[in-house]
Formats: sequence, structure tokens, C-alpha cells
Amino acid sequence: MAYRMWEMLERAHSGPFMEEAEFLNKRIPKAMRAVINKYGVKYDPARPVPADDALADAVWQAACEFFLEVGVYNQDTHRVMHFTQEELDEALYCTPSSYRVGEGRDSRVFGHRDVEDSRPPFVIFSPDITYDEVDHLQACLAYLKEPLLDGICSPLLDEFQGRPIQSRTPWEIGGSLEHAMNLRHAARLAGVPGVFLVAVGTAETDVAQVAVSDPTWGVRPSDGRLVGSITEMMTNNAMLNKGAHYQMYGSFSGNLTGAIYGAYAGGAEGTAILEAAYHLKGLLVHGCQFQQNFPFHLKYGSNTGREMLWVVSLYSQAVARNTHLVQDSNGFANAGPGTDMLLYETAAHALTSTVSGANLWESAPARNKHHNHGTPLEARLGAEVGHAVARQAMTRAQANEIVNALLAKYEEKIPQAPVGQAFQELYDVRKAVPKTEYLDLYKRVKEELHELGIEFLY
Repeated sequence: MAYRMWEMLERAHSGPFMEEAEFLNKRIPKAMRAVINKYGVKYDPARPVPADDALADAVWQAACEFFLEVGVYNQDTHRVMHFTQEELDEALYCTPSSYRVGEGRDSRVFGHRDVEDSRPPFVIFSPDITYDEVDHLQACLAYLKEPLLDGICSPLLDEFQGRPIQSRTPWEIGGSLEHAMNLRHAARLAGVPGVFLVAVGTAETDVAQVAVSDPTWGVRPSDGRLVGSITEMMTNNAMLNKGAHYQMYGSFSGNLTGAIYGAYAGGAEGTAILEAAYHLKGLLVHGCQFQQNFPFHLKYGSNTGREMLWVVSLYSQAVARNTHLVQDSNGFANAGPGTDMLLYETAAHALTSTVSGANLWESAPARNKHHNHGTPLEARLGAEVGHAVARQAMTRAQANEIVNALLAKYEEKIPQAPVGQAFQELYDVRKAVPKTEYLDLYKRVKEELHELGIEFLY
């Protein structure tokens, strides 16, 4: 469902005029301070996985009030899009709680989850980084071999035929088509031709996204697409073009948002409220079917530190308890592949997200900054943790104890986290399988997690 699409889009051109600096520097901080104080939202570092239903509900109420007060700013027209409580209520009521995504035997139900839900999370595997063009197909294949994968947002390209990809050039179009075709080819080679693809990340612009919409060789209506937000609570005409195209083409659209801890929203309290509010932007501005969340720390670019796990847990609970929206939680770790720190971080994020009512999007290693630094193995661990803690009906209180134990293993290392090793060092690229040394590390960390109380299924 795209909620009253053209009526909503009209407001990007007819809403009240405002300068961008006023929207960012005055409107957002003032409104955020007001709702934090009004609803008494307070960060507790001892509980990275809070089990306070009243607090989660307060975050949701604050998010709704903040969203209706602030609106969404269009950078191109300098107009503020405003919405009413009646529209918000209607959109929340009418949106479906689940979708069947992908095609044929590989299709899956991507749906809402409750807090402490015993149903396993829908897991999208994604490294969120660029890979060498020569290894891109094999990297896609390595991810698509993973049995717990429900969907994939595949490795990205930053080169096409030896030339750096630049936005709004033929090389962006060419690289985006190569990405889409590699992904479809890899899915067929892996025996999952109908798998849900969230594609394609190489296509940064609206023009490139339109170019890859083709059910024969590219992105199908059964696949997912992403439309981002501009920090904070802003959009532009290109983003609106993407959202409108996705709805008219028939794709499952996700609102890609990352509220920044330490920026306009302030600390943990404001970041949690803002990330919850972004769900409303996705619903009303872009007509999205799901919300893809990646709040991150301004200094570190990650969301596996203590304060960020609290943010992840709390906004997830707020949305899960007060709506039937479909949401997933994207892990951004500090350490890179081939390190035990990355596996601890991935486990902490997946555990926190799962018990708090989110689906999983795992994971972006090494702060999403290092070329080729991402493998399916850390994503596999996130998926195994998510399935295990859901099946054993783990409570938030139990999860909080385990997450505190995991934080003790890596928290002090966050400022100087190891970059780790590249995909080509940790995997046999020709066979698209992990090397023995990384598998041995994986098994050791998995045993440590079992000793902490995670009952793996196999």
C-alpha cells in the first residue's frame, strides 16, 4: 500500500517555506528537547536491553508528537511536508503487517514481530560495502549459499570496467546493470533463483534505479528497493522520484534511515525517538512496506556500543509494541572480518534486535568503510543467534545479561577496533566458501556464546 501517494507528494511543493539551516538547527533540536522532557525518556547504561514497557511506549508517543510537529523537509523546494494525526492513524491502521516477498519456492513472509517474539526474525544478509569488480559475482554467490538467508542486499560495486563509478554518468548505469545481473546470475547458480533481492545498492541515483527495473534480467517487482533519508528528517526530489517509481513499479520499498547519535537529535534518548519517528516518514512520504534502520554513533560510525544497543532495543520495542509495521535492524560493527571482536559485536546486535521485536539485516563490518571487508560468516552468526534466541523464547532481562557480558569482551576496544581481513583473505573466492581458519574462529566464538546462554539449534 502506498498511502495517498500523490496527496502526500504534493506537500513537498506546497508546504510552508523554511530555510534548511532553521529546520536543522532550530526546529529539530527544540522539538526533540520538548518531547524528551515531556515523556521522561532517560538512558540507562546498565540496561542496554531495557525491559520497561512504559519507557518503550513513551518513546513511541514522543516519536509521533515529534514527527507531527517537525514534518519532513524537501531540500530542493525548501518546503516542509506536514501531516495530521488523522492521516497518521489511518496510514498505520491500513498498512499490512506482512508481505510475501521473492518468487516461487524461494518466496518468504517478511512480517511484523513482537517484543520477545518466539518467531524467528526474517534475515537479510548484507555487507553494505564495495568489492572488487572481478570478485563481485563470487562474493554474491558466497552470500547466497547461506541457508538462513531470507533475502540479500548484495556486495556493491565502485568500479565499472576499470573506471570509478560516478553518480549520474554512464558508468553508474553500467555498474548498476552489472550489479543487478551478477546478483540474478548468482542466485540462479546457488539454486535460489526466486530469492528476495534488495537491489541494487550500486545505483545511487533515481535515474540508475529506474534503469535496473527489469523483471527479465534486473530488479523484479517481487524484490525490495531502498529509498534513503537525508540527515535529519529531510528528503529531496530525487529521493521522492525513487519512492514514487518503486510504488508504481510494484517493488517492496524500504525506508533506509540512520539517526545519528551525537548530532541534531542529541544523545541516546533523542536518537531512539528520531529512529522511531523515521518509520512514520517511510510510511507517509514514501509509502514504504518496511523500515530499514541503522542508527549510528557520530564518532565511530557503528551501533554496537552500549549506548547504541540501548537505542536499537528501545526504538525497536517502541515500534513493535505500538504498531504492526515491518521493521528490520541493520548491524554496523566497529571491527572487521576475521576478528573475534566482530563476532561478539554481531552477536550482541542480533540478540538485542531479535528480543526487541525487530527483523535482522546483518551486517556491516569495519564501520562500513573498508573495501572488500565483509563476509557471509559474520552474517551467518547474526542469523544463528537470532533464530536461537527466538526459538528459546529469551526474555529481554536474559538478553540484557548476555549483552553486558559481550560488551565486557569488546567495549573498551571500540576506539581502536581492528580492521580485520578482506573477503579474499578469509574465503576461497573460486569456491565461494570460508577458509578453515575463519571457520575455526567462528566455532570458538559460537561455543562461547553457548556458554553465555544462547541455545543454538545446531
